Amino acid sequence: MTPAASTASSESPPESGHIGRIPVRNLWLLMLYASDLFRELGQGKIALEENPEDIPDLVAEILARLVERRLMRNLSFGYQPQKAVLSRVKGRIDLLDTERHQLLSRGLVACRFEDLTVNTPRNRFVRAALATVASVVSRSDLAHRCRTLATCLRQTGVTGERPTRSEVSADQLGRHDSNDQKMVTAARLAFDLALPTETSGTQLLPLPDREITWIRHLYEKAVAGFYDTVLSGSGWRVEAGKPLAWLIEHRTPGIDKILPSMRTDIILDHHETGRRIIIDTKFTSIVTRGWYREESLRSAYLYQIYAYLRSQENNSTASTIHSSGLLLHPSIHKMVNESVVIQGHEIRFATIDLGTTACEIRRQLLEVVGLSDKAGD
Repeated sequence: MTPAASTASSESPPESGHIGRIPVRNLWLLMLYASDLFRELGQGKIALEENPEDIPDLVAEILARLVERRLMRNLSFGYQPQKAVLSRVKGRIDLLDTERHQLLSRGLVACRFEDLTVNTPRNRFVRAALATVASVVSRSDLAHRCRTLATCLRQTGVTGERPTRSEVSADQLGRHDSNDQKMVTAARLAFDLALPTETSGTQLLPLPDREITWIRHLYEKAVAGFYDTVLSGSGWRVEAGKPLAWLIEHRTPGIDKILPSMRTDIILDHHETGRRIIIDTKFTSIVTRGWYREESLRSAYLYQIYAYLRSQENNSTASTIHSSGLLLHPSIHKMVNESVVIQGHEIRFATIDLGTTACEIRRQLLEVVGLSDKAGD
């Protein structure tokens, strides 16, 4: 971003970009809410919501600090599969390669073995994240610091291509890898913040037809991450992606193979008050054109939240009898916050304005579940 653009952005808040028809001011804020790093930061960094432009610099700072600590204490090692032609047997002999190249006649043998090395997927992932986030941060000294650390990792022996996320996910982290866990978490968010930009300035808005599945998932994770961080310390239990079981009284032998499963986006439980709120996030317009009117709530979504509420009723658990549901959409052109009580369950239909300030988004997310900003303090 040019100095002129930077000055202009400091004088007035950036305008919202659009994903499809949905206005979004700053994807960085959603990425922070959705990340495990936001839970690590907790309430201590809540001021970031007021300045989402500082998020990339913060993430780069955290990543650089964690990498520096690991370099001081030595990087973690791991066993990696290797293949080499040696003068002595190491690991297992590759009979096919040995015979194909007639290695025995030259006193050599092809071997497959595992070698202890720092060139693990997680370390390569972190090195690539440092190099990538250096292009996003606004501070030149921080960018230089990230590039220098990436070079240090390469000189230490961390070389090769950036691993895929599936390869990194397959790299299991144990209890003794807590420092690596934080480092990898920061690296994941660094890559998210550096997604290819298709608009100028700080509005990282991907093309909707290519990334709509990603943004839907991000929206769901962001809402869950926000409630988990802000409410967990005040008596609320927040569960995301929890499967719900049908309260089945009788079943035929083959029903389990064809009966659909249920999985909610978010469940908020408050033990003291007995409140339960089941939230389903939808990254679409909250209304659509009806048969006989201009606007109508989407019936399929209503049936879905109704099934979540009614199917879990259990006389032994008071919170399930009067649990409430919330269908949470981003706003398009206007805000909606309506509710109806059906068979003892309140169902609320509400929108969040992703095109407004971060502080206002925070207030709206608390308001739709009937809480004030003091609930998170």
